[in-house]
Amino acid sequence: MIKLKLSAIPDDRPIKITVELPATVHRDLVAYAEVLGREACQTITDPAKLIAPMLARFMATDRAFTRSRHGPKDS
Repeated sequence: MIKLKLSAIPDDRPIKITVELPATVHRDLVAYAEVLGREACQTITDPAKLIAPMLARFMATDRAFTRSRHGPKDS
């Protein structure tokens, strides 16, 4: 068998989920989209599109999550 440098390509297809947001969170999401649209000089027609990047940013900057994901360090 040939040993290639590239292994299997991970499945990066989007997964559709449905969530219920409290009305206050939805209003804040819409307001956030409006502010972001003004700052970026573009119209954000679907504030729900912001949820994935917001979650990704939140998890990427959560130090406790990052530490637990990488497991304990040997001292």
